[in-house]
Amino acid sequence: MKPHYITNQIETPTGNVAQVSTVWTKKDLLSTIKVRWSIGRMDYNVTPGLYAVGNPDADSDLYVSCNFKLSFDHLRRALHTMNAWILVLDTKGINVWCAAGKGTFGTKELAFRIKEHQLEKIVNHKKLIVPQLGATGVSAYKVKEETGFKVIYGPVKADDIPAFLENGYKTTPEMRRINFNLWDRMKLIPVELFYAKYYLILIPALFFILAGVNAHGFSVDSSWSNGSRAILNLCVAYLSGCVLTPILLPILPFKRFSLKGLFTGWLLAILLLYFNFLGSSILEIVSWFLLIGTISSFMAMNFTGASTFTSLSGVQKEMKISLPIQILGTALGLIGWIISRFI
Repeated sequence: MKPHYITNQIETPTGNVAQVSTVWTKKDLLSTIKVRWSIGRMDYNVTPGLYAVGNPDADSDLYVSCNFKLSFDHLRRALHTMNAWILVLDTKGINVWCAAGKGTFGTKELAFRIKEHQLEKIVNHKKLIVPQLGATGVSAYKVKEETGFKVIYGPVKADDIPAFLENGYKTTPEMRRINFNLWDRMKLIPVELFYAKYYLILIPALFFILAGVNAHGFSVDSSWSNGSRAILNLCVAYLSGCVLTPILLPILPFKRFSLKGLFTGWLLAILLLYFNFLGSSILEIVSWFLLIGTISSFMAMNFTGASTFTSLSGVQKEMKISLPIQILGTALGLIGWIISRFI
């Protein structure tokens, strides 16, 4: 079935090209909300290829995008009232920034698409406008060598395209800057929040059952009282890393995200301790500090993939150091908490 955003076909020297709408429908808006909450995220893509906006001709601008539909949607909406071509690369449904880091939004794929769609027969100018965030994956001079097309790096945000064109196809410092402000960070929280949605059911359920185990056997009352506290502590740890850390990101101490998450996790653990939610024995309290700290640390570290505060090499280095420590801390915390049930 034809996607709802395709409205017509444009005839070109190499065949017909799908014409897409620049106006979002209610379906687009609903799908955007769903994907922001990680619903259908892995299947939210468009077919790679060449698309037309308005009624482009051989002199119309040619923009490059990924096949993550949210990125594609923002681009086509930004091109409202314009006549342009959109070349969609196969990035496996990943956004431009992440795909550029992985190499799927890259020189090889771009050159392949240029040749496959015979763009030299469709446009006269031989110019491509590539999003700024794709620069790490696309080598302009190699694309020029292989295809004859010149790469022009456009703005970070598609909404800045009209201003970019008015400025003579040149980006200003502001167009190249990513502020990653509070609103930008909050928009990413739902995806991170649902990152481990299945574990949010299984792990608390396991703790709820184990909370009823003691030296005398199994107690339903103990499971309800201690299990409820355990579930609360686990949720606090998860929200600390997924929500609180991203919100407070710029003002938290430390450079590494894992340490930022550990810091917020332990702050909340101190608050839970004050209200007697961490138990009565020293062993149980220490165990919960380990569990809350490491869970918060891991979830915060996971946010590095969505942040402009980090680099790929920095993320890899941090994971190599932090992940073994997080696993060890979680294991010790779990063992300590189980032992505390028998003391």
